[in-house]
Amino acid sequence: MIKATLVSLVFISGIIFLPVDLRSEDNAVHLTSSDADRIMLPGIQNMTYPIGISPADTNSRLAKLISPGATLQLVADRFIFTEGPAADRAGNIFFTDQPNDKIWKYDTEGKLSVFMDKSGRSNGLYFDHEGNLVACADENSELWSISPEKKVTVLLKNFNGIRFNGPNDLWIDKKGGIYFTDPYYQRDYWERKKPDMEKQNLYYLARGFREAQIVDSNFVRPNGIIGTPDGKSLYVADIGAGKTYTYRINKDGSVTNRRLFVMQGSDGMTLDHKGNLYITGNGVTVYDRKGEKIGNIPVPSGWVGNICFGGKDRKTLFIAASKAVYTLRMEVKGAR
Repeated sequence: MIKATLVSLVFISGIIFLPVDLRSEDNAVHLTSSDADRIMLPGIQNMTYPIGISPADTNSRLAKLISPGATLQLVADRFIFTEGPAADRAGNIFFTDQPNDKIWKYDTEGKLSVFMDKSGRSNGLYFDHEGNLVACADENSELWSISPEKKVTVLLKNFNGIRFNGPNDLWIDKKGGIYFTDPYYQRDYWERKKPDMEKQNLYYLARGFREAQIVDSNFVRPNGIIGTPDGKSLYVADIGAGKTYTYRINKDGSVTNRRLFVMQGSDGMTLDHKGNLYITGNGVTVYDRKGEKIGNIPVPSGWVGNICFGGKDRKTLFIAASKAVYTLRMEVKGAR
């Protein structure tokens, strides 16, 4: 194993050099659902990985968001497709490996464990105000609430008797209402070969209600979603159209003033406390609250499915990138 050495962020010809910690294959740990104990992943080696900055980006703005000397840490790379990271009140991060039908936990001490097996093929996750993990469980196109004791309550099964396409990502507002996207992605574990619904919609399930309402249906394929902590604005990505929109949230949960935010779609999204929007796909791209691009953080695994902030101080950016998950220490905190 090569001894890890921290290297500070430096700018060379428009490139930020960011060290990436990668596990040595000789010391790789293969995790399965039988790993009941929480474990640390050994065998870390260090290499320098450049973050490319396009001429249109402002280097100093991106650098100010990342902690000086930070390294992109590989937590593990033994998954099939990771998704839906969400942080609980303590900062522990939960994420899914959807093809393997598992929800994993990465705690604030850096330990990894299986939280739940047979998770309904959960995708996007978000914690409600009571500490339950709300999941887009698309095995049967449902919305679940999972208690800390792993008790499952099915919140939604259909819309007006018609099966959902496959709830994908969600955000919960200050009142406990749930916004979620419902794109159609054909799954190999489904018997159906086409959607039951004509459109792919954005829904809102008000707290205490048993039926959702459509709040927007003007999408090719909606996906990533996040709202501001004050409950006034909502961001929704139409990954099928390659666009991300912003809305004003009304008191009744409906949305108005749909506006194109950026000409880029996203698989998953998060916000920092300064109002910067982090969207995923080809690495992590950061935009300020005006929609101006700050920069892009490339990720070695290629496609990034989703992200969130976690850790005790909410300054750890957790990146779910296909077969791998990474963390990056930030100067900014996640929005709360």
